[in-house]
Amino acid sequence: MDAAVTPAGDDRVLPFAVEALDVRGRVASLGPSIDTIIARHAYPAPVSRVVGEAVVLTALLGSALKLDGRFQLQTRTDGPINMIVVDFDAPGRLRACARFDAARVEAAMAAGETTTGELLGHGHLALTIDQGGTMTRYQGVVALEGQSLEEAAHQYFRQSEQIPTLVRLAVGEAMGGGDHAWRAGGLMVQFLPRSSERMRREDLNPGDAPEGYEPAAGPGEDDAWTEAKFLVATVEDHELLDPTLTREQLLYRLFHERGVRVFEPLPVEESCRCSSDRILAMLKGFSPEDRADMVGDNGRIGITCEFCSRHYDIDPADVAAAADAG
Repeated sequence: MDAAVTPAGDDRVLPFAVEALDVRGRVASLGPSIDTIIARHAYPAPVSRVVGEAVVLTALLGSALKLDGRFQLQTRTDGPINMIVVDFDAPGRLRACARFDAARVEAAMAAGETTTGELLGHGHLALTIDQGGTMTRYQGVVALEGQSLEEAAHQYFRQSEQIPTLVRLAVGEAMGGGDHAWRAGGLMVQFLPRSSERMRREDLNPGDAPEGYEPAAGPGEDDAWTEAKFLVATVEDHELLDPTLTREQLLYRLFHERGVRVFEPLPVEESCRCSSDRILAMLKGFSPEDRADMVGDNGRIGITCEFCSRHYDIDPADVAAAADAG
């Protein structure tokens, strides 16, 4: 059916199809979930924005998994933000954390060097897909060389999936009644024609060809994909972040002349999978000597989850009993 106007909905990913253009995609709107993730850590605003971009990108990619799947986005770089980890547990549980050098972030802010590429620097982006069960675990790695996460996502799909893909990400703070709340939105479209021959690309330059050699021009990009990319490029950040603009309305604005079909939305929520049992299972893997070194002045082992900031106060005797039980 054509996209219809429905009450605005946050924390969901909406799959859609524009069949006249052979395009499939997903559009995400994150409100309370991303605000909870960011507020728990009290990150500086530029760090919060980059984390938000990573989370909404993960929601767009992870929401394609089956019910028991798991998707992880992880960056390791030499920039002021040296690591980001985002976990997506299907069907829609998100958690995230970041490590950064506070002094370098402050210096970057003073210098006005706070783009995503500048804050991440050089390193790599790893995208890990675990479909669960007997399915093979897959990881794709993209070099980060000062580009945005949008550009890194495009590179991933070019080299790993070989599917023409366009991603738009937006993160910002909404203000109301003196309060601040973070929001994030994202849009991903992919060109998936019935005939694979339509996913054509220009030939790569041979590199070692004789001087003066000019490669023959390829057949060019498919007109349907060119049109889809043009339409998506018109989306502005405020449209992805506006809580009064439903995802259905946004898709209708973009594709109404071609007809857009939406599917059942996928709800997402902030949810950490840490627990006392998981902490015990982790601790019992250490040697008795290492566990003894972890005991604090209060005679307990203190563990704080990096994702949700929840603190666990563990009795060493409980860990020893768990280790003895195997």
